[in-house]
Amino acid sequence: MNDLNPVTLGEVLAVLERLYPPWSAASWDRVGLVTGDSQQPVSRVHFAVDPTQAVIEEAREAGADLLVTHHPLLLRGVSSVATSTAKGRAVTTLVVADLALYCAHTNADVAQPGVNDALAEAAGLPPGCAALGEEDGQPIGRVGDLPEPLTLRTFAEGLARALPRTPVGLRVAGPPDATVQRVAVMGGAGDDRFDAVRAAQADVYVTADLRHHPALEAREEASGDTPYLVDAGHFATESLWLALAAERMVAGLGVRGVSVDTYISSLRTDPWDFLVGQHPEAESEPS
Repeated sequence: MNDLNPVTLGEVLAVLERLYPPWSAASWDRVGLVTGDSQQPVSRVHFAVDPTQAVIEEAREAGADLLVTHHPLLLRGVSSVATSTAKGRAVTTLVVADLALYCAHTNADVAQPGVNDALAEAAGLPPGCAALGEEDGQPIGRVGDLPEPLTLRTFAEGLARALPRTPVGLRVAGPPDATVQRVAVMGGAGDDRFDAVRAAQADVYVTADLRHHPALEAREEASGDTPYLVDAGHFATESLWLALAAERMVAGLGVRGVSVDTYISSLRTDPWDFLVGQHPEAESEPS
């Protein structure tokens, strides 16, 4: 940080809210500042997907003044912040540590560039992909063409290498040797977008949290053909945005003649820890 120009939380928020305007968030979302004082100094900003207790402790131990997360801490109303609850412990830790928390959720999803651009890049798509659809009038998701056709297996393996490793990995629906080139992506839960995916004539759809019935119905509608499905995990599909957000925030502060240190959390907040009962021979069965 430039000692002659100390950065305040308010200055950092001004940059973040220019990059990810709160008004662009979905109507049901809860984004913005959760704890902190706009006049407090900020020298180190910690970025993470989820404001879990472990992430908050990591940020505090690292000497962070501000924790920026993708997912909100208080998406649904609470009547108590007593430490007998997880959210109460989180809020108390933040306040006692004088650690500000800021959340950019669906406003980061619809940003250009934002969460979906980072996922599109990981999927091998070129910059400037079209939006897959809209959320409250804002562009959401991305769709574009790979530079050259790939088999579904090769595409999924490349995507797995580009995403952070998780115990569950990627779930894929479709023949491994099928050819794909047009790709639709949606970071986070996306099984409510199948109509848009079909309208975009995507060969494969990369998203997360695919539930049994919507995914099965989508494959039935496809009659074994496209779009094929890749469930890459909620945490993994959204985590790539963190580095992009940190880079853009630093650049925005630089225009103002100030700077901060940044750190991308190394903690995996995907809730799953291990996988058992896999049967590779099931790949030969109809998807």
